[in-house]
Amino acid sequence: MNQEWLWIAIGFLGQALFSARFMVQWIASERAKRSIVPKAFWFFSLGGGATLLAYALYRQDPVFIVGQGTGLFIYVRNLMLLRREERNTAQNAPHEP
Repeated sequence: MNQEWLWIAIGFLGQALFSARFMVQWIASERAKRSIVPKAFWFFSLGGGATLLAYALYRQDPVFIVGQGTGLFIYVRNLMLLRREERNTAQNAPHEP
């Protein structure tokens, strides 16, 4: 194992540790069937993640490509949960005659 592969392994470990906080939040949201953070958080995450993924692809960096690609799935899923919650709230709201 040469030094480049060692740094790639370290990079994946660092990305896994950083992403673990999102996994914990995602699991909590799935269990609650709703997002438990502000909607803007997910839009900024999606925009930032897409931008960083483009950069990672340009750099051809597998650590950041995997990390940012996985993050985008989680951001979109939480936006879907928020949308479903908003739709359910609107359907259950009392209607004025």
